Amino acid sequence: MLVRTDDEVYRVDAVWLGPPRATFPWRARYVSYGIGLLTMIFVMFVQRRVGIGLDFFSVAWALILTVLVTRFLGKRIGYERPFGQVLALFRAELSGPRVRTAGAGGPVRSAHVRIGSPVRPTKRAERRAARGAPTQRATAPARAAHARSGGSAAAAPPTTTGRRAAGHRERRDRGQG
Repeated sequence: MLVRTDDEVYRVDAVWLGPPRATFPWRARYVSYGIGLLTMIFVMFVQRRVGIGLDFFSVAWALILTVLVTRFLGKRIGYERPFGQVLALFRAELSGPRVRTAGAGGPVRSAHVRIGSPVRPTKRAERRAARGAPTQRATAPARAAHARSGGSAAAAPPTTTGRRAAGHRERRDRGQG
């Protein structure tokens, strides 16, 4: 069974060719006249706001711009996509969520960056330095390595306080580095 669709009815453009016996030299749909009228009013309003006076050339340029915008919109509207849907799509494109490209945060300052010695001495080390005691202490891994090699923990060799230096000393003591 062949089912006929009603697509042919909608494909016919509602066109006004002008008054009888005095037709226009162009073919335009009814909706184009409405879009053209609204576009002309908008263009003329913008011209007045910008400071362009009402003279022959401003009206001529407004008319040319109106024809261009109307033809542009006329190609995008039809029975499958009416003008109201094009306006809603345009509004959704303008007000839709956007990916933020700017980074979040405030100004970058270097006030928190420490310049000078990488490790600030503790108050305990400052007191030792004031008494004249050695300022370097053996770390726990260095003391453990010294104790394994047969030395006493109290007589452990002084090392710098840091994991990297302690690990290097351990490898050196074991003969690995």
